Amino acid sequence: MKSLQDALYNWLTIKVVAEARPDDTAAIDTMELFEDILINEFKVRDITITKDEVMYLITYSIEGEEKSAKFPVELIDIMHNQIQKNPERYKNYPE
Repeated sequence: MKSLQDALYNWLTIKVVAEARPDDTAAIDTMELFEDILINEFKVRDITITKDEVMYLITYSIEGEEKSAKFPVELIDIMHNQIQKNPERYKNYPE
C-alpha cells in the first residue's frame, strides 16, 4: 500500500465492520491484514481511536513521534451502514 492515509482509512472502515460482526471471519481477516500493513510497512504503534458525532480521530506513533488522522464518520461507517440496510447482500461466513 502506497499511502499511510489509505491504510488507516481501510483499516478503520473494516475495523468498524469487524467489531459489529465479531463472527465474520472475512472482516476480521481483512482487518488483520490492514493492521499488519500499518505495523510492518508503516511502523505504526500505539493506535487509539476516538469518535464524536462528526469525525473519527486516530492517534498513533511512528518511531516515537505522535501523529493523528481524522476521517468523517459518514465516510468510515458507510460499509457497516450498507451491511445493516441490506444484510442479505452481505452473507457472513464464519469458520
